Amino acid sequence: MRWFIGFIPYGRGSSAYGYSQAKTVTWDEYVKEADRFWASRNDFADAIDFMGWYIDKTYRLNKVSKWDGYHQYLNYHEGWGGYRRGSYKNKAWLSTVARRVDDRAKIYSAQLKKCEKDLQRGWLWRLFFD
Repeated sequence: MRWFIGFIPYGRGSSAYGYSQAKTVTWDEYVKEADRFWASRNDFADAIDFMGWYIDKTYRLNKVSKWDGYHQYLNYHEGWGGYRRGSYKNKAWLSTVARRVDDRAKIYSAQLKKCEKDLQRGWLWRLFFD
């Protein structure tokens, strides 16, 4: 948030918006690299594709495992350069949030593993035989 005279809020402090909360510069980089000229931050499918692109690029640039929710989140919050500089290290609150994100990712992973076999059968099979 931006402030007028130190206490009157106006405007956005960040260009991040949409499902992915992607900043304009990063979204534009994705659109160019992924040849997704018509992609929209307000479209859920495009936002999910963006997230996959971002996670993969984080792996390539900063060698963070695609399965490491904690460090992936830190990269997403601080940016690739900020993560490399360690800008998150002086933000205890951010470490707490990243831990919660990682914990949630592990819950989702366990839930998926429990039903993965059923999901592979297809919706028609499940409709008639489950």
